[in-house]
Amino acid sequence: MMKKWILNREKTMDALRKAQVFYKNELAGYISETQDGYAFQYNHEFLKKNIPISMSLPPREEPYHSKELFPFFKGLLPEGWYLDIVSVTQKVDNKDSFGLLLASTSGDTIGAVTVKKVK
Repeated sequence: MMKKWILNREKTMDALRKAQVFYKNELAGYISETQDGYAFQYNHEFLKKNIPISMSLPPREEPYHSKELFPFFKGLLPEGWYLDIVSVTQKVDNKDSFGLLLASTSGDTIGAVTVKKVK
């Protein structure tokens, strides 16, 4: 089991882009864009609260992996005319899901989750 976790951790660490995920202004975890897709891992301290940021991402020690942006995070992305505005003003390709996530979810969002780029 430990070997599997190390392998998953290595995938997460090979991030092309990485962001912090906050739940009600508290660091909940990290989302990364990797060569293989995307990874999300809960922050160890946040896990102690046993609060999910989404029903589709229940708290667990192991990172989640997906070929596509997780549906929960995809649901945070702008659509329609607002997507066009964000794409132009933030200079992000409207097909770059991770770039749009970083550009549009770092401030006021409709839910309790914000995403901020790791600098």
